[in-house]
Amino acid sequence: MPPRSIFDYDVSVSADKRRRVRRRGMSGAFETAERICEHAGCTDPGAYRAPLSPDRLDEFRWFCLDHVRDYNRSWNFYEDWSDEDVEAQIRNDRVWDRPTWSFREQSKSPMGTQSHAEGNAWRRFGFRDPMEVLGDNATINPAKAERDKETSAVRRLRRLPENERRALEILDAGPEQTRTEIRKEFRALVKSLHPDMNAGSREDEARLTEVLWAWDQVKSSRNFKV
Repeated sequence: MPPRSIFDYDVSVSADKRRRVRRRGMSGAFETAERICEHAGCTDPGAYRAPLSPDRLDEFRWFCLDHVRDYNRSWNFYEDWSDEDVEAQIRNDRVWDRPTWSFREQSKSPMGTQSHAEGNAWRRFGFRDPMEVLGDNATINPAKAERDKETSAVRRLRRLPENERRALEILDAGPEQTRTEIRKEFRALVKSLHPDMNAGSREDEARLTEVLWAWDQVKSSRNFKV
């Protein structure tokens, strides 16, 4: 048989589905799994996955065919659920089990991201992660989150009047800080610059005057949260 041309390859969705069926098998076995059945005393390949618990559906135990059948027979997702829990689940199903919040609120997830089951796809196919490079935060870019935070602070600073920008510079404060936080910076500066804390020396009097002026700009402004 002549070698298959690299251009003779079907990349359609239907072809991909057929390949997945052949790879996984009609029984649900994963050929990629390299695990041994987790049932005590069994040494057969653990090619069949089963959820670890109702609270950890993205983590799996791996069994041979006979033992995964036994595991599934005893599985009851709603075993410890109360009537209130079931009602809450029904309400969540109406919005496809996605969290909802007001348009005025920000996402509550770390770094502004939304977790998704696909982030743990490697677990579902039986792959190991001994070097811990495929964890929950593997696809999160902390540097980008930090850049976005800095960009937001710069934009907020630009929206402030010139006198308030100068006041923040004098107080060594940032535009994202609240008035309470800036007041702490102000008090620390006053304490370090006051003549009573410097044996009566008035060398920092000009600087102290600037600090007092800067705090007057901030405390009378509506641009800072309390």
